Amino acid sequence: MNQILKFSLLIALCFAAFALQAQILPPPPPGGAPVDGGAGFLVAAGLAYGAKKLRDARRRKQQDEGENTP
Repeated sequence: MNQILKFSLLIALCFAAFALQAQILPPPPPGGAPVDGGAGFLVAAGLAYGAKKLRDARRRKQQDEGENTP
């Protein structure tokens, strides 16, 4: 009885595999994401952030050198 149940389950799973196959994806829409103003804002923000970090590091270095000299 146990072998019959295993065999019937195997046959059922084999037939279910054909019915449960994934569908084909639709083609992507034409064109792409516009990269006009958004990328420029990101570059400008990155440059501003880098300049601020550089300025803060220089100020911190000058303060440390001023405190170390007697």
